[in-house]
Amino acid sequence: MGQLFDPASALPAARRAVDLAVHLLRTSRPGTLTSKGDRDMASEMDYAVERALRQYLRDETPHIGFHGEEDGGTDLASQTSWILDPVDGTANFVHGIPLCAVSLGLVHNGHPVLGVIAMPYLGERYWAVRGHGAFDESGRLSVPGTRRLPDAIVALGDYAVGTGADHENRLRIALTDRLAANVQRIRMVGSAAIDLVWLAAGRFDACVALSNKPWDTAAGVVLAAEAGALVVDADGSPHGLDSTATIAANPALIPALTGLVSAARESLATVRG
Repeated sequence: MGQLFDPASALPAARRAVDLAVHLLRTSRPGTLTSKGDRDMASEMDYAVERALRQYLRDETPHIGFHGEEDGGTDLASQTSWILDPVDGTANFVHGIPLCAVSLGLVHNGHPVLGVIAMPYLGERYWAVRGHGAFDESGRLSVPGTRRLPDAIVALGDYAVGTGADHENRLRIALTDRLAANVQRIRMVGSAAIDLVWLAAGRFDACVALSNKPWDTAAGVVLAAEAGALVVDADGSPHGLDSTATIAANPALIPALTGLVSAARESLATVRG
């Protein structure tokens, strides 16, 4: 496809694929659970949705690769590829909490260029193509213009589970402490895709996640950026597939947010010292 590839041409297939996933999730139960490590799991429907969309998109867009959270796939750094989280928020899904999402992104030359996110149990769907804006069924999206942290509702990424979770959560807890002292409210939804898309829709003023799994964030960062957010790594550098964190807000809030992350890190270093 080279440099002439137009990501907007892939949007219709992406929207149809996500509609298929929504139908599958709304007409099925989670089914058997498979352990992925300490307190981490995939449901039978995670696998079923991923495999159904892999086949559908292979048929519809055979020139585009595919990478799913559960079964892997193409190299995201070197190929144009779909990237899917079939159920972002599996723990919510399994417990009947409607805050979960299908997150389908498209990565080209190592950068997310398209995203479609749907929430099957809330009846919401969002989409964006790089350079063309972010939308839902009601029209174009725009992030809030909030300029002060005391006025901001901030979505905080979930705490870690699995190997090394205790160590990783020390920083998350230190950051939670600083956010609680500086922002209007903290919200922890349990889905990075929802955090980012609700920022794009104006429901959150910022998102801070001290992790960056591309299947969780690829679609959402396109939506947030196209709605006017600045999306960065923990140190304020541009966000990418290999970033260690995902911080998004209107540009006025970014220095304060990255400053709180830095202060949280420094506090832990002081304790260890």
